[in-house]
Amino acid sequence: MMTLSSIIDPLRAANRLSRLPLFSWKIVSVSGKPIRLTCGIEIKADGALDGSAQGDLLVVVAGFNERRHAPNSALPTLRAVAQKHHTIFGIEAGTWVLARAEIIRTHRVTTHWEDLESLSFTYPELDVIGQRYVIEENIWTSGGASPALDMMLHYIRTTQNRSLALDVASAFIYNESSAASDTQAIVSLGRMEQAEPRLAQAIHLMEQNIEEPLSITDIAKQLKLSTRSLELLSNKHLGVAPGAYYLRLRLQAARRLVLDTNSPITDIAVRSGFNSAAALSRAFKQRYGVSPMGMRRGVVG
Repeated sequence: MMTLSSIIDPLRAANRLSRLPLFSWKIVSVSGKPIRLTCGIEIKADGALDGSAQGDLLVVVAGFNERRHAPNSALPTLRAVAQKHHTIFGIEAGTWVLARAEIIRTHRVTTHWEDLESLSFTYPELDVIGQRYVIEENIWTSGGASPALDMMLHYIRTTQNRSLALDVASAFIYNESSAASDTQAIVSLGRMEQAEPRLAQAIHLMEQNIEEPLSITDIAKQLKLSTRSLELLSNKHLGVAPGAYYLRLRLQAARRLVLDTNSPITDIAVRSGFNSAAALSRAFKQRYGVSPMGMRRGVVG
């Protein structure tokens, strides 16, 4: 819901602040039926996906289980719609939908950080980068709700004017401080960057080394800390030992690959830093209460 609001609310605010009907929009689903968001709230669709629809901007928003909501049968219609729109946005897993529909082929794109590796693996012809949002030609892609708001403000700035974009940002009490090219962080560290920069650096190292995990001793050495000091910092600020926190990050990466790709569990084990599928399954079941294959089959999740 936050992601969808990040697209629509700036347009609404631009209309109100300019006192002009600059933007109008329609929300459509594949079938025209109401859409249940990931938060559980159901919203009404203004209609079904229609291949004859045309306009200035087509926005494809998707989250978890995008294949369920955008089946292969809908992709030809989506391609037809895309050809009749000047600019195309892919938000979060919307980038996956655009790739499946072959609307994007060799473009530079981004998606949510949890999906970056799997998108690149599935579509090697794409140049998948971990920026907040990416613009190439008429294809704009974003990693999530916050960068989608930044991208929408940029759209208002380029299609209208800078002053209106500033007014819209001010209406939301929003400081547009991040650049499009800023790297998406797996962990939003917030004030920890200033309050405890050494621990923040340790988390960054963990993020960057999921497939080939570093030892906690190596991380501590790179930060010029003793292993004991790093453990104390982690327990104080994160509530767990650094090794346990690192394992949690790797299991989160594995869980996303289990749910959103068809990759074999052995491949997922390698890509999340485990030396075997059995090792991943043990840690996964301890964390989530079900094996990777059990989760994929719909036991939970």
